[in-house]
Amino acid sequence: MKRALVIGFPVSQARSPLLHSFWLKEYGIAGEYGREEVPPENVATFLQSLSARGFAGCNVTIPNKEAAFRACTHTTPRASALEAVNTIWFENGEIWGDNTDGTGFVAHLDAVHPGWEQANSRILLLGAGGGARGLAMPLLERKPRRLAFCNRSSDRARKLVADLKKVAPDAPVEIVPWAAKDTALAEFDLLINTTSLGMQGKEPLKLDLSALPAHAIVADIVYVPLETPLLAAAKARGLKTLDGLGMLLHQAVPGFEKWFGRKPEVTEALHAHLVAHLPK
Repeated sequence: MKRALVIGFPVSQARSPLLHSFWLKEYGIAGEYGREEVPPENVATFLQSLSARGFAGCNVTIPNKEAAFRACTHTTPRASALEAVNTIWFENGEIWGDNTDGTGFVAHLDAVHPGWEQANSRILLLGAGGGARGLAMPLLERKPRRLAFCNRSSDRARKLVADLKKVAPDAPVEIVPWAAKDTALAEFDLLINTTSLGMQGKEPLKLDLSALPAHAIVADIVYVPLETPLLAAAKARGLKTLDGLGMLLHQAVPGFEKWFGRKPEVTEALHAHLVAHLPK
């Protein structure tokens, strides 16, 4: 029986087990998918023992994506550019890593707001950790006018921008100071929260959305709760929104295929299954 799991710290909020278990049942595959809480400082040791424990691989959620990247012996070019991974598998006893977050996010954005890049090409990402890194390259591939990062730690934001410049020297990447985030919103038309602020059990994201243009889209990669305080505030202003669940569904496809040998489909039934199990 093939086995996989998701690791994070905390990991209780992760709904990946519901998602992969649905596909295992849907396709009649004998397999298991669980979760395990692993602090960032223990990620390397954990991954080095995972194959011997009978696992085909794992997903990695915040805040462990950068630690997982450092623990890999091989990574895809995409993951190498971002220095963060969310999908781990094993080949010939070695640890391989990829980052499918960004492609999953953009696929969901395309599905919900088709043609978004025509009017929403000035993008502001809150955060500069593994979540922001995962989204950066796929968003840059859509040729935005601006891609800015706003993070509580300015050093981390500068490191992310420097890393992106290494692989894309002409990329329109920049930094917005955390203290200036409220007023800076007037200059952007796609806002994406990649931090854990607003997640169940975490403090809410304190942000005044009044400066955002009326056509703006507000997105959150958090999906527990499905409607975060940020998305609720955006809806109250009449803004378009994008929740984090669709990104979860689409980013999971490559990992499932590697671990269990079949490429799964993202369907309405799958979406409804996960929504039914999210906190109300």
